[in-house]
Amino acid sequence: MEEKRVIPKTLPGFMELLPGEQILFNQMREKIQKSYERFGFLPLDTPIIEYSQVLLAKAGGETEKQIYRFQKGDNDISLRFDLTVPLAKYVSMNYHELTFPFKRYQIGKVFRGEKPQKGRYRELYQCDIDIIGDGELSNIHDAEIPCVIYTTFKELGFDYFTIYINNRKILNGFFEALNITKKSVEILRIIDKIDKIGKEKVEKELQELELSENIIESIMQFILIQGSNEQKIAKLKEMNIQNELYLSGVKELEEVLGYIEALGVPEEYYQVDLKIVRGLDYYTGTVYETFFNDYRSLGSICSGGRYDNLAEFYTDKKLPGVGISIGLTRLFYKLNEQNMIQVKKSSIADVLVVPVDVDVKEGLKIASILRENKINTDVFSSEKKMKAKLKYADKLKIPYVLLVGEEELNTKKFTLKNMETGEQIKDSLEKIIQKIKG
Repeated sequence: MEEKRVIPKTLPGFMELLPGEQILFNQMREKIQKSYERFGFLPLDTPIIEYSQVLLAKAGGETEKQIYRFQKGDNDISLRFDLTVPLAKYVSMNYHELTFPFKRYQIGKVFRGEKPQKGRYRELYQCDIDIIGDGELSNIHDAEIPCVIYTTFKELGFDYFTIYINNRKILNGFFEALNITKKSVEILRIIDKIDKIGKEKVEKELQELELSENIIESIMQFILIQGSNEQKIAKLKEMNIQNELYLSGVKELEEVLGYIEALGVPEEYYQVDLKIVRGLDYYTGTVYETFFNDYRSLGSICSGGRYDNLAEFYTDKKLPGVGISIGLTRLFYKLNEQNMIQVKKSSIADVLVVPVDVDVKEGLKIASILRENKINTDVFSSEKKMKAKLKYADKLKIPYVLLVGEEELNTKKFTLKNMETGEQIKDSLEKIIQKIKG
């Protein structure tokens, strides 16, 4: 009886890449990791699967609906939906073994059962950094984060981006001074949409909250304050708002800007923006959003901020922190879609060894010597014409082809062909190794 074949297909919302794209993706991931490590962040790799009661300690609403949750034996378990909750669990469990401030990075997959759509995935890589304090955490670390963002995106090869910075205390204190704290969450949600829907629609939605015209005008003037970073701070001070939360926020923001300058980040790469809100029920101080200047429609490419207590659902210890996340899967998709990145390699090999009318074992021996010298090497072992062998190397964009024939083995001088320029040289294996390594 003939077996019925299964049609191969991938679940919607899961990214699979061709080899060249995967090489490019891996290169981006490695550059992000190296950038994080340059600032002293320690690696962490928490389990993909956690106990549901641990993972869902804080979750609710839409988040809980999107979690992949299942039963295995007696265990109620779930796939992690971000890297922050597992970090909170980890720090709580290992509190006495960790040195604070605890700086960690984690690059790994998270899973969200949301409706898949263009550029949004159910399985995605996140690249997170967080700095966790024990009881307190200096504002210097709030300044360190933009420096990491700047360094990381420069390493990735991008020049035209801006890190927008705000402090949640400023807006919350401003609302307290206007006696509209009860409506602050709704107001913040509306303000957060201004870049998408525009000033007029924001004003209209604020009117629907039954706010007076004077209040709406004050809010709009406040969030749209213009000028350099220094001028914006000066204008915030000149408003003479005598609210403790507001004054604390302005002071913190000014301090953070001073530290960012000291860290050497050019001012054209960071900007105070009083419209930046971020995580209404989570962030409590400095907040960040990063955009490509010419591609604002891509949305924030890196965001995060300061929070008061990372692990309040797991421990009585007060663990303030600051961190950011790069959604690498979504970012890669968007960059690819906009042709902002290009696949340049289809192979990891630097050289293809091609035996010519000799036993393939001779080619394998040469390949072993090259690999011992840290050169990524492939061997063409099929019996094909030279044209087909060179075509294989060309299609995979392998930079060099090394010919191994009877003459080469006798003279100990091998032919190396540069596949990009067509140039050929004949030299000893030692000299050829130096040539490949540059």
